[in-house]
Amino acid sequence: MSQSKKIGILTSGGDCPGLNAAIRAVVKCATQKGWEMYGIPYGTDGFIGVHEGRYRPEDLKLRAHGYDMPGLLQGLDILQFLSGSILGSLSRGHPEQEGVAEKILGGYQQLGLDAIITIGGDGSLDIIHDLAQRGGWNLVAIPKTIDNDVPLTERTLGFDTAISTVTTAVYDLTFTAASHDRIMIVQAMGRDAGHLALHSGIAGGADIILIPELVPAVTTTVLDSMCEHISHLRQEGRKFALVVVSEGVRTAAGKREKYIGDYVAEQLRIRSQELCTSGNSTFCGLTDIDTRSTVLGHIQRSGTPSASDRLLANAFGTMAIQLIEAEHYNQLVVWANGKVCSRSLDEVIPCIKQCHREKRCSNPVKPDDMMVLVARSLGIYLGEPIIPDSTAEHASSLEKDCVILV
Repeated sequence: MSQSKKIGILTSGGDCPGLNAAIRAVVKCATQKGWEMYGIPYGTDGFIGVHEGRYRPEDLKLRAHGYDMPGLLQGLDILQFLSGSILGSLSRGHPEQEGVAEKILGGYQQLGLDAIITIGGDGSLDIIHDLAQRGGWNLVAIPKTIDNDVPLTERTLGFDTAISTVTTAVYDLTFTAASHDRIMIVQAMGRDAGHLALHSGIAGGADIILIPELVPAVTTTVLDSMCEHISHLRQEGRKFALVVVSEGVRTAAGKREKYIGDYVAEQLRIRSQELCTSGNSTFCGLTDIDTRSTVLGHIQRSGTPSASDRLLANAFGTMAIQLIEAEHYNQLVVWANGKVCSRSLDEVIPCIKQCHREKRCSNPVKPDDMMVLVARSLGIYLGEPIIPDSTAEHASSLEKDCVILV
């Protein structure tokens, strides 16, 4: 049995399916080693609570079975199947606010932790890494977000389940679209990354997928190509169409639009009518086009974690404990080339910070991404082809300095 350690774990940023499965994996692995686990409520706010006396250390202890049910179900372990986070993921104060960082660091010190595991996206990882550097924390991070936009990992926790959620919605909307000869626009999350829209659009049978990496703005050229694509479908007897648009796509003026799906639907309706009356036979199938938009919203963050996300959560959680046991800190657990391994946060965080400063995605869909090539081969409209930069360096970077302990 390993030397006893006191380990904290917290979830920070937006919730997603698989967080509880990761918490469960970490606690079960740590318990096997005889370590003590402490769940920090509501992200870094839990440390403030400890500092202010709202939480006692003994109240934060976690055990291998997080939930015990009465009667015949006593000992039932359901964390692997629950969405959301049992620890909460609300941060009431930003470390840059006066006195907040001092309280967070004070709470950490009062708990006397040997290490902290944080499960977060690129924004929360950036903040917590800064705190860890300032407080001398032994930090190990697990990436989670349905946007899949954390750099240097091919997969983040929650992404696979969100794909299934959006795919189901697109599939279900297919039948109402077909029944009314409509163009159905489905707005997906993703922030500035198009991974979620791209994967779910392909899986859901979309005819058009708009993602910010390939269609930064819905210009007249883009609308004309969409109309041409839809017109060809109609001329072949297909009277309906499905469009998946990522929330990061912007208006023709380059502005963000909260309901970009509604914007696309309206612009497509207007432009189709203009082209229909232009006399160009290419667009003769656009008569009486009818568009509808559906914004899926936060349902994309919910739902029972998929088997893939549960497996990823268990692999990530196990790796996090192994890193702590080896005293290999300041690491981000990642999935690369079919393996769970880790990358130094000193490599990951500067990339995130630079991208935040430049207001761009830190892990965008690349023009030659396999799924981009798949979609184009299937005849899905993704915008005009972009000549990609050389990706040899990126491909090798997923293996470079990747520490494998499992």
